[in-house]
Amino acid sequence: MSHIDKRPAVEEYAPWAAKYVDATANALARAPRPSVHDVMNGQLTVLHGMVDAMSHEDARRPYAPGKWTLLESLLHVADTERVFAYRVLRIARADQTPLAGFDQDTWVPYSGANDRTLGDILTELKAVRGATLALLRTLDDAAVARTGTTNGNTMSVRALVWMIAGHFEHHLEITRTRYLGTAD
Repeated sequence: MSHIDKRPAVEEYAPWAAKYVDATANALARAPRPSVHDVMNGQLTVLHGMVDAMSHEDARRPYAPGKWTLLESLLHVADTERVFAYRVLRIARADQTPLAGFDQDTWVPYSGANDRTLGDILTELKAVRGATLALLRTLDDAAVARTGTTNGNTMSVRALVWMIAGHFEHHLEITRTRYLGTAD
């Protein structure tokens, strides 16, 4: 088992990130091979299978008043993965500069997601995921174990990788249950 596939200890991430670490653990339990890389490789395929037939109008409709549209939600996933991957890079390279947090709720209204097509956002997500996976392939066990400070919390590279995968899993579930109204 690769060090990146070993579940991060609770000391490696902030309490708010536990739901994402748990989501990755659940995805690994369902996977034919317990590999974070394999889970991450398959997530876009799962997402495409869910939303490829969705109309542009449906993708621009929030599932409830005051909630994001699917387009906003998926662009948020891409933005968050970029931020988390940047943190992975900085910490993996032994940069100990404390990294700031970000406020997702202030980003979404300025994303322009609803002016884009679902296909365009899916293409962007694919590019972001490809860049993330390319970065992860370069990490040795020492880099995966390194820790740094993000948003005032100690985080390991391993935990950030699990958070990337788990955040995507979280949004797959939201897409399935809230935007599409289906269950597994």
